[in-house]
Amino acid sequence: MPEEALVVLVTFPDADTARRIVTALVEERLAACGNLISTVESIYRWQGAIENANETLVLLKTEVARYVALETRLKELHPYEVPECLALSVAKGSLPYLRWVNESVN
Repeated sequence: MPEEALVVLVTFPDADTARRIVTALVEERLAACGNLISTVESIYRWQGAIENANETLVLLKTEVARYVALETRLKELHPYEVPECLALSVAKGSLPYLRWVNESVN
């Protein structure tokens, strides 16, 4: 049985930055893949002000065992002072796909 899978949500300032960083994470086997969703509008509070920005949302697929290394590397590569990095547990999934995730990050 494969390790427990995660979907990690990360936003980036633009698609080029997302593509560059996601490629590095996949090359380093920290993520099996990343889906870039352009463009999402984000409304958030930052340093006391309400901000509005167009961003690229990425859905990364990885395993619980690789999460800490993925988050550490993401913080090194990401241009934001506080990058979004939210990991969601996968309750169920296609066994062949989960095996592929496992093989891709190990």
